[in-house]
Amino acid sequence: MSKDFWAEYKTKLRTPQEAVQVVKSGDWVDYTSSLGKPILLDQALAERRDELQDVKVRGNLISGPICVAECDETQEHFTYHSWHFSSYERKLSDRGLCYYIPMVFQNNAAYYEFFLHVNVVMVSVSPMDKHGYFNFSVNTGVAAPIARTADIVIVEVNENMPKVHGGYDECIHISEVDYIVEGYHEPFTYSKPAVPTDVDRKIAEGIIPYLCDGATLQLGIGSLPNALGEMIALSDLKDLGMHTEFCTDAYLSLYNAGKLTNKCKNIDRGKGVFGCAKGSKELYEWLDDNHGIAAYPLEYVNRPSVIAQLDNMVSINSCVAVDIYGQVAAEGSKARQISGTGGQLDFLIGASASRGGKAFICMSSTFQDKEGKLQSRILPQFNGDIITSPRSQVYFLATEYGVINLEGRSTWERAEALISIAHPDFREDLIREAKERNIWRRSNKR
Repeated sequence: MSKDFWAEYKTKLRTPQEAVQVVKSGDWVDYTSSLGKPILLDQALAERRDELQDVKVRGNLISGPICVAECDETQEHFTYHSWHFSSYERKLSDRGLCYYIPMVFQNNAAYYEFFLHVNVVMVSVSPMDKHGYFNFSVNTGVAAPIARTADIVIVEVNENMPKVHGGYDECIHISEVDYIVEGYHEPFTYSKPAVPTDVDRKIAEGIIPYLCDGATLQLGIGSLPNALGEMIALSDLKDLGMHTEFCTDAYLSLYNAGKLTNKCKNIDRGKGVFGCAKGSKELYEWLDDNHGIAAYPLEYVNRPSVIAQLDNMVSINSCVAVDIYGQVAAEGSKARQISGTGGQLDFLIGASASRGGKAFICMSSTFQDKEGKLQSRILPQFNGDIITSPRSQVYFLATEYGVINLEGRSTWERAEALISIAHPDFREDLIREAKERNIWRRSNKR
């Protein structure tokens, strides 16, 4: 590390308690995303609760605890917001302590550049290198555009953060930083990969035949992507690529099986591209200082025009429910926010425009409600649910009963196809509902 950078580092070094003094009542403060949460600064800011009024904090996919949210149930001092719920943030929302911000990930940077004001950004980074750069690590997808917008930039050096290589905006230079905070951080609580269910494996079996050698994959979060990773690792497929907003252990499984080479990609050849990442210790070790990986802002990763340049781009996401018109609810159940829009729409549009590309939305055909009663995820028509993906942009849908393609299909064709992949116990009721809505062809035999 050069003496000039080290000298500047020392002049900007503050304790967490000193650094958070820049926050004023009424400010908007950003915590960025996931592992970018500023743990020490969050604790120090919460300690100032009684000195501050109406401070608004934004983040997303952050694990707990978020001290500013937990310390003030009145929300007179702090109000927390998220643009994609983690399981912890969902629980905060259920307690009335977290508000959702509707956001399409490809527009993340533009929202901040043109519409949102950030008084203070606080973000965890890896230690500074000899050239004066801090690495945004697995938070690269969102951090830089927020930092550029902020009036004041505070970085919290987290010794546990992996250093990732990137396409652009994976780092911030010390000259762009106002204050630096150091301190001991507990090792990350590593996420264990979700264990695939038999239904997950059945859905994956239906999707595998649609994949080809050289395909580039975007896999969502959850047990289904892990099931696909397992099955692809055991398949004859080869030379697969990665272009995904969120990197999980499913990709590590593919890499370890020798399936993930990225050598057939039209752009970013030889590199697996991602925006953010969360998973096991082994995943972070794989991403650390790996020249075969490139982290980019989501404005690049999720831009449909970028995704469309990748031949045989396959997008696989999940949902909560779909109605027989083909509308998809992927982020909430009735009025309850569960996750977020994320990049589902981005990849639906981008993958469908790719030469040989396919966009899948997957779900189990049923779920058990709180009383233990079996309910269908394929519904007659949404009533009060938040729609994530409109019927005009939904293409392949998959359950354990098969895979259908709604592209260019009429209302009766959609109803017929969707009912064909519903659980058999609910099909007759769905047919009756389709008839009542005049979207069941009279010449159908049932």
